[in-house]
Amino acid sequence: MTKEERMNAARQLHHSGCNCCQSVVMAYADRLPIDKESAMNVSAPFGRGLAGTREVCGCVSGAAMVCGLTGHTADTRALIEKFRDENGDIVCGRLLQMGKRPCNEMVACAAGLLADLL
Repeated sequence: MTKEERMNAARQLHHSGCNCCQSVVMAYADRLPIDKESAMNVSAPFGRGLAGTREVCGCVSGAAMVCGLTGHTADTRALIEKFRDENGDIVCGRLLQMGKRPCNEMVACAAGLLADLL
């Protein structure tokens, strides 16, 4: 898949009801060493800023999961910093306060950053 296809997949997943973390993870489900159901389940509690607490953005958590599952753990921090640079923060509540809605664009951003890495 191209970068744009990954970004569009993440947007579509979010639009269809996946949370932010699930949308990013599932956009890369074909690259993960776990089955799709397990990927959906493990990423479920990380949406809306870690179980709805509005802490670390689910897009960031999802991108970190993909990094770990694809053997790119060492690249996780740089990816997170790029997300922060592009969006202004990595904390869900602060992103929402800054008007960073809809989350569709942030899931696409995370998916795009992963495409650049992977």
